[in-house]
Amino acid sequence: MTTHPAVPSDLTIPVQGMTCAACSARVQRVLERTPGVSAANVNLMTGSATVSYDPASVTPDRLVEAIRDTGYGADLPGPEASPEALVDAQDTAREEEIRDLRRKLAVSLVAAVLAMLVSMPLAELVGHDAADPLMPLMMPLTDLLRGVAPWIDGVSADAWRWLLLAITAPVVGWAGRHFYTRAWAAFRHHSANMNTLIAVGTGSAFVYSVLVTLADEWFSARGIAPHVYYEAVVWIIALILLGNLLEARAKGRTSGAIRRLIGLRPSTARVVRDGAEAEIPLAQLRLGDEVVVRPGEKIPADGTVIDGVSYVDESMLTGEPLPIRKGRGDAVIGATLNRNGSIRFRVERVGPDTVLSRIVTLVQQAQGSKAPIQRLADRISAVFVPVVISIAIATFVIWFVFGPDHTYLQALVAAVTVLIIACPCAMGLAVPTAVMVSTGRGAELGILIKGGEPLERSERLDTVVFDKTGTVTEGRSSVQEVLGSDQATLLRLAASVERRSEHPLGEAIIAGASARGLTLAEPEDFESRTGRGVSGRVEGRRVAVGNLALLYELGIDAGAFVADAERLAAEALTPVYVAVDGRVVGVVAVADPVKATSRPAVAALRDMGLESVMLSGDNARTAGSVARAVGIERVIADVLPERKLEEIRRLQAEGRSVAMVGDGLNDAPALAQADVGIAMGTGTDVAMEAGDITLMRGDPLGVPAAIRLARRTMRVIRQNLFWAFIYNVIGIPIAAGALYPAFGIRLTPAMAAAAMAVSSVSVVANSLRLRHGVAILSGRHS
Repeated sequence: MTTHPAVPSDLTIPVQGMTCAACSARVQRVLERTPGVSAANVNLMTGSATVSYDPASVTPDRLVEAIRDTGYGADLPGPEASPEALVDAQDTAREEEIRDLRRKLAVSLVAAVLAMLVSMPLAELVGHDAADPLMPLMMPLTDLLRGVAPWIDGVSADAWRWLLLAITAPVVGWAGRHFYTRAWAAFRHHSANMNTLIAVGTGSAFVYSVLVTLADEWFSARGIAPHVYYEAVVWIIALILLGNLLEARAKGRTSGAIRRLIGLRPSTARVVRDGAEAEIPLAQLRLGDEVVVRPGEKIPADGTVIDGVSYVDESMLTGEPLPIRKGRGDAVIGATLNRNGSIRFRVERVGPDTVLSRIVTLVQQAQGSKAPIQRLADRISAVFVPVVISIAIATFVIWFVFGPDHTYLQALVAAVTVLIIACPCAMGLAVPTAVMVSTGRGAELGILIKGGEPLERSERLDTVVFDKTGTVTEGRSSVQEVLGSDQATLLRLAASVERRSEHPLGEAIIAGASARGLTLAEPEDFESRTGRGVSGRVEGRRVAVGNLALLYELGIDAGAFVADAERLAAEALTPVYVAVDGRVVGVVAVADPVKATSRPAVAALRDMGLESVMLSGDNARTAGSVARAVGIERVIADVLPERKLEEIRRLQAEGRSVAMVGDGLNDAPALAQADVGIAMGTGTDVAMEAGDITLMRGDPLGVPAAIRLARRTMRVIRQNLFWAFIYNVIGIPIAAGALYPAFGIRLTPAMAAAAMAVSSVSVVANSLRLRHGVAILSGRHS
């Protein structure tokens, strides 16, 4: 009995509580080690884990358990949950998070200002803390406060400390509570993350201050000034919450592309049930429902027209500028706009199976993926927190042993500052924010990029190979010229015999005859000869339609028409001989017109330093003519579909980094072999698995736009990683006191908290620049 390997399933699980790269790295490691999991990718930006697993070895519930065992929250999405529903749920959760952060930040900022005011008279009573370079700047404010409230001079230091404790306790216990609970959860699961650094830093300062408040005489008796750091604790929590709020709002903007896609769908549908029309919520639409769409309304789901005629604007999904006529039997796509007629259609796809949902899913998968450059950040993040804690301990010891006066306090403040300034979240956000914004911007341009890896490979491209038919050309042949003494008769006979053919050239000849109002006859004794043409009997006459090879096979002399055929081929037209009763009577010239944007696309690629190559199964003369028309110099002609892959390999063997641009059908092997496969698609064929990038609009200008977007993305990613690394490399030593011996400069914990907030927000802000600057503008890229 033969055993077939199980087909892996993919599952996306929302994960709650991740705050930095160390969090996502830990969840990913645990999932990757789970038996039955072949691949796992945890994305900090989207707050989700995408898992490829063997359903025979592990269940989705077990995967959720594995995530929860790491100390983070996880829940399975509902079985019927569409991508749109998941995005709506994420948006709702993010809005709630932002509201919660706003409340906590408001309370923390009020408490921080109060704590600062209370700390000023306390500092005068117990002496200024030499560890705080900002305290001397507060002296004028103290005098101002004394002028407003002269009674403060009568308040004891002990009373001020208890007041500070009363102000700080709600901030630590409520506004900053999640830092400590998450740090404790990580500790219970033998890990550490950004919350660990914040909790240890602020917690040690808070506990020390409480001890001083409870036993200030004990500290004074041992020569330790009874300074407290409540103000620093409150300011640290407030500034970190401010950074979290700005970060959450920025993250919301990065998912704007998906929200705009989802916004295309209508909220209701008008269905016909029991002979009457009823308007129902979109979620209640079922397969087989008959839906009525009036002029100006959006089509609610995918289906087939069963009654009525209208023109439908599909530009929001396919980029097709002109409305398309839809009548009985034609397919309609959900979220497109019905222009000027009323139609009734039968629903054939709803929920996650619709074209719009598939587009959203592709964009989500791309935004949740990782670029290979992320591996460097992941490796550093895995050891970052333990290393920072080690540096903080070393800082404490060095200051305690070698520091100036108040060595214990100096050591504590320096160690806390090191813990607070370290920012693993900046490294964790450096790559995924850029990938998320970039793929979202691509989706807005009709460019579906399947993740960070294709983006990274696209940056290194130096050669772009175009398939001719359907990529450089329209892919829809039409009759351009008819040569012969009786053109109408020869075209009618040729089209009649082609009625049994399925070849695109035959379809073009039939369409040409129909356009001229010719009446076609039914052929008899039809015979198709692969690669050569067709023959049959029409109205008692023997008709053969095909190329020169067909004539040779039938023993027919092409005569004077050979020269005409060669001339047509030189003009990028495909000559089709027509023979009647053993004699050539004419030639039908069929052409696949070049797309208007092909030449500007090739020119744009040339300006970017890339060489364009055209691959075609046509003869060298026809292929060369098309290539010259669009500005391509290198042509590989007479290539059968199975040889396209070999040609891509040969180019790669020359040391080239190759992109293949094709229609994704007979080009699939070549698309898969290329360093980057770019599939030309339409709104109904966006899930072309062979390609790394899908151009929904089938526009060649999308090729330079995609490569330009990839180059900008990689540039932003490198900037993000550079600044994230440099920030920590410079910030941590300064926080530890590296500048103190030479310049007397030290940072306070509050300064460190502000710097940490700025670092993560700046990374997200830099990535958001990708939302602008790349466009497809009628032959010109900007």
